[in-house]
Amino acid sequence: MTQLLTSTIEMIKSLDEKAMAQARARQDRLTKPLGSLGQLEELSIQLAGIQGKSIPQIRHKVIITMASDHGVVAEGVSAYPQEVTAQMVRNFLRGGAAINVMARQIGARIVVVDMGVATKLETHPQLLSRKIARGTRNIAVGPAMTEAQAITTIETGMEIINSETARGLDIVGTGDMGIGNTTASSAIGAVMTGKPVAEVTGRGTGLSEPQLKHKVQVIEKALAVNQPLLEQPLSVLAKVGGFEIAGLVGVMLGAAAHRIPVVIDGFISGAAALIATALVPRLRDFLIAAHLSVEPGHRLMLEHLRLKPLLDLDMRLGEGTGAALGIFLAEMAARLLAEMATFGEAGVSERSEPLR
Repeated sequence: MTQLLTSTIEMIKSLDEKAMAQARARQDRLTKPLGSLGQLEELSIQLAGIQGKSIPQIRHKVIITMASDHGVVAEGVSAYPQEVTAQMVRNFLRGGAAINVMARQIGARIVVVDMGVATKLETHPQLLSRKIARGTRNIAVGPAMTEAQAITTIETGMEIINSETARGLDIVGTGDMGIGNTTASSAIGAVMTGKPVAEVTGRGTGLSEPQLKHKVQVIEKALAVNQPLLEQPLSVLAKVGGFEIAGLVGVMLGAAAHRIPVVIDGFISGAAALIATALVPRLRDFLIAAHLSVEPGHRLMLEHLRLKPLLDLDMRLGEGTGAALGIFLAEMAARLLAEMATFGEAGVSERSEPLR
């Protein structure tokens, strides 16, 4: 590992137990039955532990959407052609995608990053060009990237977080765009969870049954060719991952080092989280699972990560759309903790002790 990666990992500490205890004590005094706000209560306490504040604040919200292409598309694993990646990035920059609408609604800024789009993209003031290469190599015939490229890409994600933190950052959501990236994510998921490829592989952009069977066969071939090992997460990332996945690993590591909560989106973000938490197990405490994707492997990923999703809306779009909803709920949880009156403040009688 490089000095930057090592030092960032060393900066990731445990949650602040004192802040969490204070947040929980306040939750128990708010004008409601104990536990009646369910996951929102637990979310506010987690936010307190991450930020180290008994009453956490969510004001500066960012969604980082990373885009890259995948050489495995040559194997016919997607219902859409590779050029859609670049076309959708342009749509993000025009403000016409679902993530743009949702980010505007929740008051979050979007950071669109070209990590490895195969097409040359035009310069745009809202596009961060961090292209490692014009897409990964075909994992069905060899490694997606070198380990040096994987580390460089992770460090790029960390550097983006450092830059956004300087602008003001209280919470970050992860997003992705990349035709073929569910194939790479399924490969990572199979290795890191130990589940059969068929169990972690879904229809992605809408494959037919024969196309899905072919996709499973391609992933099985990729694992046989590359022989990735669970005990070597960086090697797994390099052998069967993607540049946007590696970049999101860096976002997660960098955010946790700065004590910033990370709202992960769906299947692709889940693959990045598997790698990130394998590198730093305590990173899991900084992650918030926004929703449960329709992709079957996502449930298995979240179970492996021991994360409970906030929502289940049958979504599978990516882009950071689920993360946007998760950020909204996180802000709501923090504001409820901060702005609700306690029983004493409101002059409301507390629960009576049970009759004996």
